[in-house]
Amino acid sequence: MSQCFQVFKSLIRRELRLAIRHGSDSWMVVMFFVLVVILFPLGVGPEPAILTRISSGVIWVAALLSAMLSMDRLFQSDYEDGSLDLLVLIPQPLELLVLAKTIAHWLTTGLPLIIVSPLLALLLNMEASGYGVLLAALGLGTPTLSLVGAIGTALTLGARRSGVLLPLLILPLFIPTLIFGVSAVDAELTGLPSKPQLLILGGLLLAALALCPWASAAALRQASE
Repeated sequence: MSQCFQVFKSLIRRELRLAIRHGSDSWMVVMFFVLVVILFPLGVGPEPAILTRISSGVIWVAALLSAMLSMDRLFQSDYEDGSLDLLVLIPQPLELLVLAKTIAHWLTTGLPLIIVSPLLALLLNMEASGYGVLLAALGLGTPTLSLVGAIGTALTLGARRSGVLLPLLILPLFIPTLIFGVSAVDAELTGLPSKPQLLILGGLLLAALALCPWASAAALRQASE
C-alpha cells in the first residue's frame, strides 16, 4: 500500500513538473476562459440586469469549454512517446495512475479557473451573495469534468479525428454537472437554498471518482495493445 502511495505521489509530481515546464498550456486555458466570458457582454450588451441573470451560466459554460480544451493532453503525450506502455506494464494499479494524472490535470487547469472565476463574476455583475456558492460549485464540478474527460481522452487515443470525436463523446456527459452547477448559483441569487444542488454535485463527483478511473484504465489498456 505504501509503495502504491509513493508511486501515486511521484506521478502527480511528474505531471506537475511537466505542466510547469510547458506553462503556456495552462495559461492558454485560463486566457480562453477569460476571453469567452468577456465576449458575452460584447454580444448581449452591457445591460446590468441581463448580465446578472446570465452570469452563472456564462461562467459555467466557459469553464466547461476551457476544461475540454486541455483534455487531449491528459494521455496523448504518453501515448506518442511510449510512456503509456510503461505505465500499463508497471506492477501498480493502472486505475491509481489514471487518478493521479487526472488530479494533476485538475490542479493545473481546473483550479486556476476557480481562482479566476470571482473576477469574471464581478465583470458580469453577479451579486456578491453568489460568489461563495459559485466557488463551491466549481470546486465540486470541475474535478468531475476532469474525471469524465479522462474517459473520452482514453477512448480517442490513436483515433484519426480525435479532436472532433472527443467533444462529441464527453459534452453530453458534462450536461448534468453544468445543470446543477448553474442552478446552485441561481438558487442562491434568488434566495432559495443551494444545498441540494451542491449535494448532487458532490454525489456526481463521488460517482466519477468511483467509476471513471476504471473506465479510463480499461480504455488505455485497449489503446496500448
